[in-house]
Amino acid sequence: MTKEQKDNLFDLVKSLSKSEKRQFKLYVGRLGVNEDSKFLMLFNVLDKMSSYNERVILKKGIVKKQQISNLKAHLYKQILISLRLNPSHQNVRIQIREQLDFATILYHKGLYKQSLKILDKAKSLGLQNEEKNIAYEIIELEKVIESQYITRSISNRADELSIQAKELSQQNVLASKLSNLSLQLYGLFLKTGYVKNDAEHETIVKYFNARLPKYNIQKLGFREKLWLYKSYLWFSFLTQDFKSCYKYSKQWVDLFYDHPAMISLNPVFFLRGNQYLLESLFFIKDYKRFKECLTDFEEVTKSKNFPKDDNVEGLTFLYLYTNKFNLHFFEGSFRAGLPMVNEVLVGLKNYKNRIDEHHVMVFYYKIASLYFGIGDNEKCIVYLDKIISNKSLIMREDLLCFSRVLNLVAHYEAGLDYNLDALIKSTYKFLIKMEDLYEVQKEMIKFLKALGDIYPHQIKKEFLKLHAKLKTFENHPYERRAFLYLDIISWLESKIENKSVDIIIAEKFKLQNKK
Repeated sequence: MTKEQKDNLFDLVKSLSKSEKRQFKLYVGRLGVNEDSKFLMLFNVLDKMSSYNERVILKKGIVKKQQISNLKAHLYKQILISLRLNPSHQNVRIQIREQLDFATILYHKGLYKQSLKILDKAKSLGLQNEEKNIAYEIIELEKVIESQYITRSISNRADELSIQAKELSQQNVLASKLSNLSLQLYGLFLKTGYVKNDAEHETIVKYFNARLPKYNIQKLGFREKLWLYKSYLWFSFLTQDFKSCYKYSKQWVDLFYDHPAMISLNPVFFLRGNQYLLESLFFIKDYKRFKECLTDFEEVTKSKNFPKDDNVEGLTFLYLYTNKFNLHFFEGSFRAGLPMVNEVLVGLKNYKNRIDEHHVMVFYYKIASLYFGIGDNEKCIVYLDKIISNKSLIMREDLLCFSRVLNLVAHYEAGLDYNLDALIKSTYKFLIKMEDLYEVQKEMIKFLKALGDIYPHQIKKEFLKLHAKLKTFENHPYERRAFLYLDIISWLESKIENKSVDIIIAEKFKLQNKK
């Protein structure tokens, strides 16, 4: 099987909607370019292709091999210009930059007064919409122009611009420090997952405190508060303080509802805030709030006023279905969640260029867990194998580790114990290599390894012993993370009570939510 060629221009062409393609051809027409133009011919060829193949383009005789790179670069640029002019891609941020470009042109023509007038309006719009980086750029250009366009008020004007520049510079520096901290913590979380022991906890606390800048919450604007809440959120996730995760993700989402105009300008941050709010509620097992937030989230994203673009649609799909899965895990309604599997697989195909491979693997783990819950262990193994066999992907170590642990349990349940010893050895080696071997995992592997020597009439007794051991870890500050990925306790109870896992979880859910 030949590997499909990847090409940025081809991906861009294929991402265009029908209206965007029509807009591009109208734009080309306005340029006065005839239908025989090489870049337009290349566009039409790429549009008809199902997969990128450079040989097909060369056979068309549009361009020689030596020239194809330049022609593709020219077409790429023209498509981006066309998209920039498309009303559906216009937003406040683009409008401000456009005004800055206009003012720069007027400045170079010596029309200082006109330039300053445009800059003043653009600056007000930037400050109003928390676009402080570009507002700072505008002030710097204002300072340059004011130094050449002499007026009687130049001294007062110079002081005013200097004060504005200083204030914005301080706010931008603070926002930059907070955004750096947030990104660094997120990177640590993706690489290592949650802290595993007291030493790691202490390291993260020191790391966070050393990088957290001083701030006065009363003086922070929308943008600075957003990065502050993000930083505290990732710190809380890393340290497994899920109640604090809820606190800061709630503040994050509420910040948008307090500034509704920011939802349209920053829809991705709004979506992410809701995702972390729902994830936090799932971890602290607050079903009522979780269901309310999920309903609100779905309603907001489906409303006519919510911004729509390729990126937003991909993320909405990702976060909505992730939490719809979690709702079924909450309720133990695994069978009711089965129709979602096909919906998710279709969605992953539709959004394959917008959802990273790590999140695809997370979906596979959730699908595997769904099948495990209803006792369809063969299908569970199929989806786990997609994760385990993916050697090129760098993703969260904890997801890789628990995929292997669940794989062991699913093989045992499916009666595929002919190679269980080999699986146990390879899993054990992997966990040691990852430095991710926990007491919960040790006990699970020890138990599965010993199963071959246990007589059938003794198995229930052994399940009870393991259940008693693992129950002691359920609220352990570090060991409890094992239960976030795999509800081992419910599996053991299903074996003890001779019921399916989904029935055990559903019974617990009803008991916990009796009112």
